[in-house]
Formats: sequence, structure tokens, C-alpha cells
Amino acid sequence: MQLKIYTKSGDEGMTGLLGPQRVFKDNARIGAYGTVDELNAVVGVVRAEGVDPDLDERLNEVQEDLFVLGSALADPNPDGPFFHAITLNHIVKLERFIDKMEAELEPLKNFILPGGSKASSQLHLARTICRRAERDVVSLMHVEHEPVDPITVVYLNRLSDYLFVFARFVNLRAGVADALWIPRK
Repeated sequence: MQLKIYTKSGDEGMTGLLGPQRVFKDNARIGAYGTVDELNAVVGVVRAEGVDPDLDERLNEVQEDLFVLGSALADPNPDGPFFHAITLNHIVKLERFIDKMEAELEPLKNFILPGGSKASSQLHLARTICRRAERDVVSLMHVEHEPVDPITVVYLNRLSDYLFVFARFVNLRAGVADALWIPRK
């Protein structure tokens, strides 16, 4: 039996969370994991643009992690199966690759404008969406009776750093200079 994509269960502006709970679609939790989903889609756009195979594999890992993060945010039960799905291991993996990429990059002496290659520009867009996702999760944390595993904020904070360095690294691999911001006098 094939499942239909449309269920009509959301036609009145409500949707389900993991578990039996239904909430309005403008609920802060829905907004937070919706932004994570948007970020995942933009990372998919970067991959479709084409990057080196080893970098593509790294972006695939990010997409898988973001799917896990979305599940964690959709699980409002601290004892639920997905609530703690993002772990310190996810963060350590990002940090290790940041360190590896930075070892090949020139140290920053200026601010960087989003730009360079098309893939790098899209990674900068992903970084800004990641920052928005982080803000949305922090906002969710401030809503009474809306538990969130604090490690999700740490993960998103580190992921935005990762995407920034990744954008620079993609430019390096493409032989394209970063777009430096040099203040006008």
C-alpha cells in the first residue's frame, strides 16, 4: 500500500508532533524545525551545484544530521526517542573538519562578504539560515513548557561556523578568492 502525500489532517492549520500532540502550524516548535528543514534544503542546493566528491560527502553528513536535528526538535518529550538525538559526537565531528579546513586556509585578516564561487555564496546563505535556526531554537527554549535539549543550540552554533569555513574552503578548492570587505574611506 502506498501512502498518499496529502492527508488533509493539516487543512485547519494544525499539525502533529512526534507523539500524539497536535499544535498550530505557527507554533514555535514547528517554526524551529521548519527553519532547520529550510537549511537542509539549501545544503541540498549547494550539493546540486556540484562540489568535490569528498566535500559532497561532508555536506551529505550535514544533511543527515539536520534531519536528525529536525526529529529532535519535533519530539517535545524529554524522555522521547528523538529528544536527545543530537550528541556531543555531532559537534566534535564538525569541529574536527573545521580544524582540517582551516589548516589549509589563509588566516582571516578582513571580514568576508558572501561571494566568490556560486557554491560558496550558497554556503553563506546556508550559514545565515543556520543562524536563524539557532535564534528560533533559542526562542523555543524561552517558551514555557517547551523543553529543548540545549545541545541543539551548541550544534547549530558550531554548524554556522562550519558553513562559514566550508564556504571559504570551497572557494579555495575552486581557485576563487574570497570577497573581502574593505571599509571605504
